[in-house]
Amino acid sequence: MTHDLTTGVYPAMTTPFLEDGSIDHEQLASDATRLESTGVDGLVPVGSTGESATLTHQEHVDVVETVVEAVDLPVIAGAGSNATHEALALSHGARDAGADGLLLISPYYNKPEPDGMEAHYRAIANDVDLPQIIYNVPSRTGRNIAVETAANLASHENIVGYKAASGDLNRVSEVARRTADEEFSVLSGDDGLTLPTLSVGGTGVITVAGNVEPERMSDLIWSALDGDWEQARAVHRELAPLFDVLFCETNPIPIKAAMDIRGYGPGRLRSPLSTISPSNRAELASILADLAEGQSA
Repeated sequence: MTHDLTTGVYPAMTTPFLEDGSIDHEQLASDATRLESTGVDGLVPVGSTGESATLTHQEHVDVVETVVEAVDLPVIAGAGSNATHEALALSHGARDAGADGLLLISPYYNKPEPDGMEAHYRAIANDVDLPQIIYNVPSRTGRNIAVETAANLASHENIVGYKAASGDLNRVSEVARRTADEEFSVLSGDDGLTLPTLSVGGTGVITVAGNVEPERMSDLIWSALDGDWEQARAVHRELAPLFDVLFCETNPIPIKAAMDIRGYGPGRLRSPLSTISPSNRAELASILADLAEGQSA
């Protein structure tokens, strides 16, 4: 199968930790090969779901290297930062570790104006010769990437996609419309809005739920891309309770608990993230059990 980095299902991987708080590279490699075996189209380590904000730069690069070495799939490495020089350093490190592409969260906390946002992304695209996906998640960054900025950046040969996680389908639709004539794709960054994102021109998803339900996520995406909207809707409805519960607390708290419940290693988190509440864990376990029962039925 040919992978173009912007079509299909790309699980946003978690970063497993040992009891002493260091990265569990053995479990990380196991997670990568497990996901590869399910037929996903690529992997996305060290994004928000990978707790990149708590990793040192060396740990960040080491995670990318472990995933690259474990699979024969495209690896899109998280490499963004709120400082352009830091994002460049992370991008160079990911490239040198063998990443096939970069996922670049927009600068957070310092809230650049559109001119600064565009200059930030152009600086990375001009300096690092890898396909790059810009990532709009204002709930974490405090600032939307303006539609005009996304449209301007779409003409750059190294900027190939836009990860949409604003919760605003009108904005997603407008980005897709404004960039339709470019070699540029829109990917859902919100599992619950993946189906509507596809309906307005999206081509894939960078998914949290795909860590525990990769086959169903692939069914949803590829059914829609193949024009079988009835099947895509059916899978969406089946997964909707999981989409909801995976964001009952700050991501990746629930998905790490889900992976623990499914037997994919301990769900340890780095401080300041805390363990999922007992009531939310119970709800999560119930939903996962229902999905497992449906899979085997």
